[in-house]
Amino acid sequence: VTLILIGLLLWSGSLSWFGRLPGDIRIERDSFQIFVPLVSMIVVSVVISLVLYLMKRYL
Repeated sequence: VTLILIGLLLWSGSLSWFGRLPGDIRIERDSFQIFVPLVSMIVVSVVISLVLYLMKRYL
């Protein structure tokens, strides 16, 4: 259910900032593209860690 909600948020454009944060690396050349979402993945990691911590503490 959570993945479906996240997918709907991404699809609707509500999370359009995700992947475009300062610190996300995007290199575009004529023959290739590289995208490394470093800061976005750190944000995801912190949010997941917080949710798991709160679930462990209060449930």
